[in-house]
Amino acid sequence: MDSPAVPRPRALPFLFAFASGGILTLMAHFNGTLGHYGGPFFASWTAHATGTVAAILLIALLFRRGEGRALKGRAPLWAYLGGLSGGLTVIFTAEAVNSPLALSGTLALGLAGQVAFSLAADRWGLFGLARRRLSAKDAASLGLIAAGSALIILFGRVSL
Repeated sequence: MDSPAVPRPRALPFLFAFASGGILTLMAHFNGTLGHYGGPFFASWTAHATGTVAAILLIALLFRRGEGRALKGRAPLWAYLGGLSGGLTVIFTAEAVNSPLALSGTLALGLAGQVAFSLAADRWGLFGLARRRLSAKDAASLGLIAAGSALIILFGRVSL
């Protein structure tokens, strides 16, 4: 019996995901630098003020082009938690980057936290997602990420 054909992955989404990882690393570095000179709250306020100005300019541009009228409807209440979690992420990142964890340890633990939370969201159907039973592959992925994080944090400062 033949299994159904699995569509071949396209290169562009992989490129976007890889680029977003690079941008995330730059963001963590910039926020860490801001946190070093002005503190973690200054880093968070600066990052979010910049994002607010960019969002206002983008919305103004959309309305000027006549496309802003499509921005209607109400977001679910939980969608507004993104601002809270984003602010806390910048504060925690700015603090952790300037600790013995440094940039690589901070990013490794951040990745482990993202994967663990996404697996929990899949398992319990959080945020309107379909519930999904976790597989051994999911557990192995999380275990490898945790092991890699531990190697970076515990042995990353060893010089050859």
